[in-house]
Formats: sequence, C-alpha cells, structure tokens
Amino acid sequence: MHLYNFSQDTICAIATAPGQGGLAVVRVSGPESVSIVSQILRSHKPLSKWSANYSGYGYIMDGEAVLDDVVVTKFVAPHSFTAEDTVEISCHGSLYIQDKLLQILIDRGCRMAEPGEFTKRAFLNGRIDLSQAEAVADIISARSSESLKLARQQAGGEYSKEFNSLADRLIELTSLMELELDFSEEDVEFADRDKLFSLCSSIYQRLSKLLQTYSTGNAIKEGVAVAIAGPANAGKSTLLNKLLGRDRAIVSDIAGTTRDTIEDTVVLDGILFRLVDTAGLRDTSDTIEEIGIKRTYDELKKADLILYVVDQSALDEAMIKNCTPILESIDNPMLLILNKSDKEREYQYSKPLQWKEYETMELSAKYSDDLVDLKSWLVAKAKLPGNGNDVVVSNTRHYEALSKAADALKRVIDGLQMGITADFLSPDLRICIDHIEEVTGRRISSDTILHHIFSHFCIGK
Repeated sequence: MHLYNFSQDTICAIATAPGQGGLAVVRVSGPESVSIVSQILRSHKPLSKWSANYSGYGYIMDGEAVLDDVVVTKFVAPHSFTAEDTVEISCHGSLYIQDKLLQILIDRGCRMAEPGEFTKRAFLNGRIDLSQAEAVADIISARSSESLKLARQQAGGEYSKEFNSLADRLIELTSLMELELDFSEEDVEFADRDKLFSLCSSIYQRLSKLLQTYSTGNAIKEGVAVAIAGPANAGKSTLLNKLLGRDRAIVSDIAGTTRDTIEDTVVLDGILFRLVDTAGLRDTSDTIEEIGIKRTYDELKKADLILYVVDQSALDEAMIKNCTPILESIDNPMLLILNKSDKEREYQYSKPLQWKEYETMELSAKYSDDLVDLKSWLVAKAKLPGNGNDVVVSNTRHYEALSKAADALKRVIDGLQMGITADFLSPDLRICIDHIEEVTGRRISSDTILHHIFSHFCIGK
C-alpha cells in the first residue's frame, strides 16, 4: 500500500472514460497544479493570472513543439471537486495525446492518481462525506433515470442530512445516559426513564423506516427483478425478446429449449427492470433440464415481480392441475399471462375458476408490437416512491450498518424496559453510534458528547 502526503502531492489522471474518443479530459489537482500546467501551456496570458472558474483556449507544448490545442479550466481551492487547486485540460481524444500529456505532467512534478483518489481527496478535505463519495460511483453507473435521481439525492446531501439528524438525536440520548451515570448518586435528575425510552424508541422507529426502504432502493439501483416462468413451450422466450425489443433468447417450437436462466435489462418509464427468462416447468428425465427447472424455482423465490406465462390455446385440465400448486405457492406480485391469443382456444373458459383470484392478461407475445398494457402493469407494480425527497437506502453497506445499529438500539430499549442501569446500556448505545458513523464517516467522539452536555445542560457554569 502506498502512503502519500495528500497535502503536498499534485496528482493527474484521465477523468473521462478509457479509450479513444473525440475529446478527453485530464485532471490535475494539488498545490502545484497551476504552476505545473503553466509550464506547458501557451495561452493569451499566464495561467496564474486567470481568474477562478475560468476556461480558456491554448496549446500544450512538448518542448518547442505543439502537442495539442486544448481548452483549460482553472479552479481555485476550496471551490473545486477536491477542494484543492485544480486544472482540467480538455484535449483531443487520441490515445497518443492522452498518454503523452500525462507523461509531460509527470515529468514536471505530478504523480499519477490512485484509483478513486480525486473523490478520496474530496472526502478527506471535507468537501463531501462518505455517503456522498459513494454516490459519485452510483451516478457514474446509473442505468435509469430513477437510479440517477437516487444517486443525485445522495450526492446532494439529503441522505447525509437524514443521518446527521439521527446522529444528533443519538448524541442527545448518549448525553442523557452519561448524566444519569455520572450523577446517579446526586440528587439531580436530568431525564426520567420515560423520556429516555421515548427518545430511544423515536430513533429506533426512524432506523426501522430507513431499513424498510432498502428493497425499493435496491430495486431502483440494481433493477426490479422480473421472473418469466411457466410451462414449457408457453412463449416465455418470445415474451422476453419482445419486451427487450431484440432477439436475446432462442425461440423454438421444441419444448425445453431454454434450459438455463437468461437475464437482460430494459428501462420502462425511467425504471430499470431485470428480466429473467427461465426453463419451462414440466416433468423431465433430462438431467440438464432438471437443473434449469430447479433454478426456475429459485428465481420465483427471489423475484420482485413474476410473469407466469401459459399457452391459452393448449389450456386443459391437466395444465390447470399442474400449474395451480405453483401459482398458489407464489407470494410476490404476479401476472398470469394467457399467451398465444392469436390461436384458437380449445378450452371452453377464458379463465379457469381455480385461477379467478389472479390478475390475468391475454395477449400474443409473437404478434403484439408494443405490449403497452403489460409494460404499464410492470411500472405500476414496481412501487417506487412517489416523493422524490424521501430518503431511500440503496447501498448494501449502509443497510448492514443500519441493521446493526437498530439491533444495538433495540437492546437499549429492552434494557430500559427492564430497568437496567445506564452503565450496562451505554456499550450498546456506543455500538449503535459506531454503525451510524460508518455511513457518513462522521466521527462522534467523547469530546462531542461532552460538548453537548456542557452546552445544553450548563453543568458547572
């Protein structure tokens, strides 16, 4: 592991996507960024004379030769992404130009940035907190408008405000606990047990509410999992291809063509869906197909939404008998699709009495061009939050930290109900605080608690 002096090093790296393109941006950050770039930039006036947040045209010089004509933007600390002096050079996207420019910068005193170091510096310099730093990666990897909205909310500080508010409540609770502990032998009461219990329960409820948003947040970030299941040769792969708008799965009249799960994504109304085509459910002696069928049942358990497809033209008592136990075992939102509506129906009923409780849609995956109703059903059932200001947890690390914080706080609540003294409850309260700290990186030290005690309770004034 390299140990660098962040306050002294000036770093450089390509800030745009790897590879050749029309343009590339080279970012230089650190105390010598303006000085170093000034040595290789020929422009209308020296870079040091440019005002902050100014962009200008010039030439990057390789000795006496012009390497490239560029647009340079100067940022002055602390008003930059890293909160350091920063220079961004927009050059042509030639791989040779990019590599040569980095080489020239390194020759004049820069070093190559470590992966993620610009964002790390922004965090270490107090420009952003830990959750905002993680949101940068989420913005870059966002695959839908909803996931981008969620990442921008986190990067914008709404997420941090919620957790800092929780931390402030925990500081208040800890202060009251410490006062009870320190003054237990004095005739002084700062808060009765009912107040402690009420405050602790209020914080626990907020933690629980945040934890409940994780399934939604994960669906926004990773995609709503949609399992396409049903008997063999019901048209599941055709439906997958039609939803994707391209041929992703092999379609054949031969039953059992799909023997493994096939997964791909599609964005509908700004929501990312992960569509999983599965092996047809039927009795088989084929070992490979049996494995595929087992995976189908696994996908049914994991899916957020289920499209159960049957061939309505071949619907008979045997199919109803075989499908009904499977349908009854499904707990997640499901749409029963009566496919192949273009074919003549042999069974007399459009919807078997045994299936009357299920949402049903009749369609022809093969001949329907838009599947508007089906797409509308998927969007409606995704159940994404309607209020864009709601804080939604989408990060697995945050979810785990919050779960541990909630568990520790629950132990404190149970202890208060049992009349356990503060000295036995304080360790669990500290554990809760430690896990909240993991989300934003904010350190709640003993000095923070002491400051709160003296500023709010005026002890020893």
